[in-house]
Amino acid sequence: MKQLQLLLVLSFAFGMNAFTQVKANDKAVIQTPGVHCEYCKKRLENYVSRQPGILTVDADFKKKTTTVTWVKDRTNIEEVKAHIANAGYDADDVMAEKTTYDRFPKACQVKTTPFDQE
Repeated sequence: MKQLQLLLVLSFAFGMNAFTQVKANDKAVIQTPGVHCEYCKKRLENYVSRQPGILTVDADFKKKTTTVTWVKDRTNIEEVKAHIANAGYDADDVMAEKTTYDRFPKACQVKTTPFDQE
C-alpha cells in the first residue's frame, strides 16, 4: 500500500513538472569584427552576459562572430546588438558606442570602425 501511495505521489510530482511553462529561447550569430583578441572576447562576454534575459555569450575572435542565446520574453535581437554596441563593438549593422570604444587600450582599437578612419 505504501508503495502504491509513493508511486502516486511521484507520478503526480513528475506530472506537474510537465505542465510548467517552458521559456522560449532564441539564438543568433552576430558579426563582431572589432573582437580580435582574448581581452576583447572577455570584455564583450562579461558585459553582454550581465544584461537582462541573456543566457549565453560566446565571442570567437578568430571568426569575428559572437553567438548569443537569450530568453525571447525578456529581450530581442535588436537589444542584443545594442548591448554589444554599448560594450564598444560593432554588431552587424549597429555601430559601436564611440565613448566606450575610446576607452579601449590602444592595442584593441583596430581599424574596423569609422572612428579609426578620422
